[in-house]
Amino acid sequence: MGPLETAVMQRIWDAAQPQSVRQIQEQISAERAFAYTTVMTVMDNLHKKGLLERSRKGRAYLYSPKQSREQYTASVLGHVLSEGGDRQGVLMHFVEHLDDEALTSLRGLLEEHSREDGPRS
Repeated sequence: MGPLETAVMQRIWDAAQPQSVRQIQEQISAERAFAYTTVMTVMDNLHKKGLLERSRKGRAYLYSPKQSREQYTASVLGHVLSEGGDRQGVLMHFVEHLDDEALTSLRGLLEEHSREDGPRS
């Protein structure tokens, strides 16, 4: 995603309910002015890419995410791993850059996953 797409998605993910283009445009424009039509185009593109759902309310659309932030991030990581060549090498470089807290969390998740799956043959 580009910077404006990322800014839109961050606000959509942070929102407790579906958002209109106007609501997102006002939030983003607090930091940097963007025209309503620019934000509308970006949100329409995100909808076409399958990242946003939309429903009509009166004359406007209300947008919500199709995936949680975590689900989206996991799909991006999966894509990177599938396109990165040596999967083990990519994972090793990734793990080398994790801080102690992230490493502990990863170890716990892997142990939990192993217990749920049982022994592998």
